[in-house]
Amino acid sequence: MYKVRTAKSAGFCFGVKKAVDAVYREAEKAGEKVYTYGPIIHNDTVIRDLEDRGVEVIESTGDLKNSGTLVIRSHGVSRQIQETCLKSGMHIVDATCPYVKKIHRIVQKRCDVGDRVIIIGNEKHPEVAGIRGWGDSKTTAIESMEEFLELGIPKEEPLSIVAQTTFNHNKFKEIVDKIRDLGYDINCFNTICNATQERQTEAAEIASEVDVMIVIGDKNSSNTNKLVEICKKECADTVFIQTLEDLNPQDLVSVRSVGITAGASTPKHIIEEVQSNVRP
Repeated sequence: MYKVRTAKSAGFCFGVKKAVDAVYREAEKAGEKVYTYGPIIHNDTVIRDLEDRGVEVIESTGDLKNSGTLVIRSHGVSRQIQETCLKSGMHIVDATCPYVKKIHRIVQKRCDVGDRVIIIGNEKHPEVAGIRGWGDSKTTAIESMEEFLELGIPKEEPLSIVAQTTFNHNKFKEIVDKIRDLGYDINCFNTICNATQERQTEAAEIASEVDVMIVIGDKNSSNTNKLVEICKKECADTVFIQTLEDLNPQDLVSVRSVGITAGASTPKHIIEEVQSNVRP
């Protein structure tokens, strides 16, 4: 017999829920074809369900149509892509997360006053690519202190630093502190969203108190991968699964306690299914 503890913060965050609800709402309307600019979230289960409802994914501005409804996902897009979409003739539903929109405004403003903007986050992630697209040619994304040093930025150049909303909070602070210690003049904006910070803090707390920690989410989800990284530091037996099918019952043999958390793009029903099946 073992105890099961599920994180209260597990599952859809506000921004993801807003975007997913928008697509389902548009798909239920009769008439216009519905598209999303990129996969609406990093979750195969949700994407397949939307495909079954006739929703198609547009991967680039070259694939834009002359009609239909286009939902811009929670990750947001660059200023250039947004302007191209608005001129396409499609009906645009902008479901960009408000926290991401805020970063777009910060980056644009800081570039306008002459700062060099550094985004701490994964440059290949669509959210970071979108944020970078609201800056200028010097706007750069880094994930480590080593990458910052490689830029060779003069100390007299004013810097503004923002973060990918799902970046590891402790790692962000560590990088910013090290840059500041080198003598750079920094305007720091901690743009990691509250939901991400709460999710990471709660995941670490639970993982430190259980024998096995289960993290549920898509393999391509940035915030879920961050949760796995955080949980592994606290619990050696951290298991990363996408759905219940991925869970090996042998992982739960001879344990006294199990923790469960999930990424921001994990639907509630998947979390509940896992929770129901791991209960002793």
